[in-house]
Amino acid sequence: MKSRTPARRYTAIGLILTALMLFPVYWMLNVSLTPQQDMRKDPPDLLPLHPTFEGYKAVLDDQLPYLGTSLLIGLGTVALTLLLAAPAGYSLARLRPRGGGALGLGLLIAQMIPGIVMAMGFYGIFLDFGLLNSWWGLIIADSTIAVPFGVMIFTAFMSGIPGELIAASRIDGAGTFRTFWSVVLPVSRNALVTVSLFSFLWAWSDFVFANTLDGGGDLRPITLGIYKYIGNNNQEWNAIMATAVVASVPAAVLLVLAQRYVAAGVTAGAVKD
Repeated sequence: MKSRTPARRYTAIGLILTALMLFPVYWMLNVSLTPQQDMRKDPPDLLPLHPTFEGYKAVLDDQLPYLGTSLLIGLGTVALTLLLAAPAGYSLARLRPRGGGALGLGLLIAQMIPGIVMAMGFYGIFLDFGLLNSWWGLIIADSTIAVPFGVMIFTAFMSGIPGELIAASRIDGAGTFRTFWSVVLPVSRNALVTVSLFSFLWAWSDFVFANTLDGGGDLRPITLGIYKYIGNNNQEWNAIMATAVVASVPAAVLLVLAQRYVAAGVTAGAVKD
C-alpha cells in the first residue's frame, strides 16, 4: 500500500499540471461557443450555457481560403525538406564527406538564428527575384528552418542503421543511390515521420515569414487570416476563437497520430550499443 502512495501522488500532480496547461485550450473552445452578448459577463461562464456556432459559421465563410493556402505551404515545405534533408543526412551519417563536421556545426548554428533576422534577409533576396507575395516563396523560407533540423534528425537516425544491412545491399550490387532509396529510407520511417511532422507544424504556424514576405499576396496562410480577422472584428471574440480552434485541429490530429513515431525518431542515435 505504501508503494502505491507515491505513484498516486505523482499521478495526481501530473493530472493537475496537465489540466493547467490545457486550460487555455479549453477556454479558447469555451469562448468560441459563447454568444456575443455574454462575452463581457462578470464573472464569465465556465461552460457555454447557451452555445452558439456563429463563430464557426464565420470561419467557413471567411477563413477557408487561408486554411487551404496553409495546407499547400505546409505540404510543400514537407516535400522540399525531405528532398534536401534525407540525402544530406545519409551523406553525413554513412558517406563521411570531407568537411562533414563543419557542416554539422553550421547546421546547428543555423538553428540559433532568430527568424526575424532571416526574414529581413529573405525580403531583400525575394524582392530581387520576384518571389514576394507568393506561396512558393514561403515554402522556400519555411524550409530553411526545417532543413537543418531534418538533417540532424536523419544523421542521428541513419548513423544507428546496422552497417551489415548496407554492406549486404552493396554485395547485391546496389549503388549508393539504390542503397539509400531501397534500403535506408524504408527503415528510416520514424525519422521521416518526425521530420515531416515538425516541418509541417513550422510552416502551418509561421507568422514572421508570412507577415514579412507575403503580406499583400492573394494566397495568404491562416496565421495572416487570423491576424487580419482580429483587426477587422476585434469585438467578435467567438469568431476569433473559433478560427483559432479550427486552425489548431490539423496540428493536434497530426501530433496524436504520429506521437509514437516522433518519440522514436527524436531519440534515435541518443544511445549507442
